[in-house]
Amino acid sequence: MQITDVRAIQPAGKNSPPDWRTSMGQILVAIDTDAGITGYGVGGGGLAGQHVVRTVLRDLLLGRNPEQISQLWHEMYQATLAFGRKGIAIMAISGVDLALWDLQGKREQLPVVALLGGTPGTKIPTYHTAWSTEDLSTAGEHAGYKLHLGKIAALEQHDLMVDSIEQARITIGPSPLLMVDAWMKWDIESTISIAREIKPFQIEWIEEPLSPDDLAGYAILEEKTEIPIAGGEHEFTSEAFRPLIEQKLHTVLQPDVNWCGGLTELIKIYTMAKEAGLRVCPHRGCEIWALHAIAALDPQPLAETGRPWMTWVEGQPDIHQGMIEVSDRPGFGLLFDERRLPLVN
Repeated sequence: MQITDVRAIQPAGKNSPPDWRTSMGQILVAIDTDAGITGYGVGGGGLAGQHVVRTVLRDLLLGRNPEQISQLWHEMYQATLAFGRKGIAIMAISGVDLALWDLQGKREQLPVVALLGGTPGTKIPTYHTAWSTEDLSTAGEHAGYKLHLGKIAALEQHDLMVDSIEQARITIGPSPLLMVDAWMKWDIESTISIAREIKPFQIEWIEEPLSPDDLAGYAILEEKTEIPIAGGEHEFTSEAFRPLIEQKLHTVLQPDVNWCGGLTELIKIYTMAKEAGLRVCPHRGCEIWALHAIAALDPQPLAETGRPWMTWVEGQPDIHQGMIEVSDRPGFGLLFDERRLPLVN
């Protein structure tokens, strides 16, 4: 089997937010082969990500054997090294890598979860991310809930944040998991202070309180906060996760499979984390791209709800009574009618 074309488009999602999450948002990558099989993956980077796929990556992949996924990943990384390593180039590679895995599953007539040694139909508990305590009251049944404080995470809003976290615990009750997402807007002192105040509310983790670049700050937090620290959503490649893992700067690692380099890199991150005794909880794990890995590789499976505006993804499994599972359809099990996809202008 040989690759005959590599294509990238940006479908428009209903109610997609009017910010970078759309302008630099998710792209659909399609890899065609001479066997008549097309693999699909989702990466990021908007128009810039599409350009990387359509030029550098397409030129490299035409005529190649799509089964050599690890080798092709290495070559794509090397081909974008001068302008890549992190960010948009790796987001583009992520979409291509996932499309290659989808092709592999379709070629072998197996779901990706089975390629990874897992079992289709495995039920995985879910947690819902909400942007306000009001949203939590209508979120439905889940094993846990995360309060995203991105809209009220300024340091001068300290008391409001603590009050909101307390109200979140009251709203969901004593049993479900409760997480807090600071979205990189706190500092060392405020994180230590807030962690101390919210400890009675049984917080599972505090997510991304500092910039991903502040490794020294995260080392201090791991030593001085009793609530576990989570992060890695905005990190790229397994090599960038290496210091986080070797220095145990995060208790919970949260790679985004559509951004961090694809499934090939997510597998490596799981392997390193297991050796270090750390937990992996992929960002937006309910979306099918990470869900197969969670079902196959995760000893503590927990999947975060996905982006509701990605309405153009067909075949995504539904959440029932706080649980989600992958199907036994080949590849990632998603269906796309490219002729009907609305595109971002």
